[in-house]
Amino acid sequence: MLGWALTFLIIAIIAGLLGFTGIAGAAAWIAQAFFVIALVIFLVFLFLGYSGYKKITK
Repeated sequence: MLGWALTFLIIAIIAGLLGFTGIAGAAAWIAQAFFVIALVIFLVFLFLGYSGYKKITK
């Protein structure tokens, strides 16, 4: 997921440098959305791992 976010970020930067503002804006929005989704998934798995660890060690 973070790989896709980085890909769209690079596309946004290149499109912005070349003057394609519509494409750059869309690619930046997609990159930001992928990053937020990856962050939420990370936090969910972090919580699940911690709660599982506490159950195993008790």
